[in-house]
Amino acid sequence: MGLFEVENLTYFFPEKAEPSLKGVNLAVQEGEFVFLAGQSGCGKSSLLRALAGLLPDFYGGRVGGEIRFDGCPLAQWNKRSLAREVGIIFQDPENQLVMTTVEQEIAFGLENLGLPRDEMRRRVAEVLSLFDLSSLKRESIFNLSGGEKQKVILAAVLAMYPRVLLLDEPTSQLDPVAAQELLNYIHRLNLEWGMTVVLVEQRIDRCFHLADRVVLMEKGSIAFVGTPGEMVRWSGNKYIFFLPPVAQVFREISNGEVPLTIKEGRKTLRRLLAPIVPVETTIPLPPPVQVKVKDSLLFSRSSLTSRVNQGSVEVPLLETRNLGFAYPGKELCLRGINLQLHRGGVTAVLGENGAGKSTLLKNICGLLKPQQGKIYQQGQDITGYRAEDLSSQIGYLSQNPNDYLFNDTVEDEVAFDLKIRGAKDLSTVEPVLELLHLSELRSVNPRDLSGGEKQRVAMGTVLVRNPDVLLLDEPTRGLDVKLKHQLVELLQQLKHRGKSIVLVTHDIEFVGEVADRVIIMSDGEIVMDGGRQEVLANSLYYAPQVNRLFRGVDHGVMTVHDGVERIKGLLGKVFPK
Repeated sequence: MGLFEVENLTYFFPEKAEPSLKGVNLAVQEGEFVFLAGQSGCGKSSLLRALAGLLPDFYGGRVGGEIRFDGCPLAQWNKRSLAREVGIIFQDPENQLVMTTVEQEIAFGLENLGLPRDEMRRRVAEVLSLFDLSSLKRESIFNLSGGEKQKVILAAVLAMYPRVLLLDEPTSQLDPVAAQELLNYIHRLNLEWGMTVVLVEQRIDRCFHLADRVVLMEKGSIAFVGTPGEMVRWSGNKYIFFLPPVAQVFREISNGEVPLTIKEGRKTLRRLLAPIVPVETTIPLPPPVQVKVKDSLLFSRSSLTSRVNQGSVEVPLLETRNLGFAYPGKELCLRGINLQLHRGGVTAVLGENGAGKSTLLKNICGLLKPQQGKIYQQGQDITGYRAEDLSSQIGYLSQNPNDYLFNDTVEDEVAFDLKIRGAKDLSTVEPVLELLHLSELRSVNPRDLSGGEKQRVAMGTVLVRNPDVLLLDEPTRGLDVKLKHQLVELLQQLKHRGKSIVLVTHDIEFVGEVADRVIIMSDGEIVMDGGRQEVLANSLYYAPQVNRLFRGVDHGVMTVHDGVERIKGLLGKVFPK
């Protein structure tokens, strides 16, 4: 008997003709680590909510079938008792925050469980230390970055010592180091404390190998259940995107045993390439390269020089000079930011949580006003301009897509900005819907969409204005692998149309696919700025999985396609499939 037993579960959201879950049958054993995969909108989040006892009580709708937890139908469990046993963390951290300070937020659930005060203080102190939040315990929730909010929620849930942990993309807003630390801790809870874990995560490289079983969902149903190794053998070409990059490389060239981790992959690579090229057993860094740091003008100066030599100097599309910003009562969180953007490029901004990445975007688009320095758009000083005055030239997409959704249909949402500005020509709406694969959802209420679908709608509200500069804060949040590839294609199209795109992200695999230029920020300053290959190949933490796989062979390999072609090129043959 499983800890969870799901029998023929079907669920309809309110006023929906199509079910979000269709005849789901699944058993989750005590102490098991289950990785729940699938495309955006396939029902993963709905299944997690159902396991937590939230459907239909908190979301309405109709439900059929049954879920049993520890042998008892979930509907018969007392909600307070169930909350003590089953902890859930949602995609959107803002939906779970109820208190005003970090310490109060973590203590809130413990107070509702009625724990003694001394026990609450001990647990709060424990998780504050665990997640490196002690210095923020009296900080206002509203002053935290998206990643810091996510860590607070995780701390609050784990402080209740749940028997089961249900996680819906818990690392989506965490930097690579914090994300890996979190997954390592969750894995330890599973291995050493026997905590049952059901995890939804789009960044497959981080967690695929940790799972005891992989459950793949498709259109509300379960398409596959098995071990990670069985998933690799079963996947075929249709589902290959749901494998980690290192597995994709070897799956593309052979039907034999496929490695799941970099360690296993480098052993396989050494065996394949030993007669041709040595593969170092460690992961070395390439020789250091000269990268501009202080002025952050590496790309713009080289392009500017070529334009000067041709007799014409192009004014930067956007420029910041010695930009500095501090939140009220705080020290500067942006210091001396000098940045130039020209037409037709994708710039990725990386850095730890709280490094100032999102704050930089908000200063550029006018949501925040810098205390130091200047911002220029095509030579015009726009420092201090309001965001609404700049939005037709500088488009900004925040971390939270719900900030953009308040109309009744997707089509109305995308067209809204044009309508309130009195535009009579709405011809740009349809191409944006098609570009973002939203045409079939045009009549759907945006609040009923999955996280990934909401993200695309929010992007549509920005793209419909046709801005020259596009600022994207965590644009891959909630997107599955296929949708990320579509986003790569979209950004490449926009780049070729002359747009300058700046994206803040923690998704290194995405950066390896799309970025021309990479900036790394730390403590409010730019510490590295250069081409994608120069920056990523010189980093321990900010390197795609395939790049780490090929360290010592070819530092220029960034993507699965690069890796497959490099192996084929070295061996001088095409592998049989």
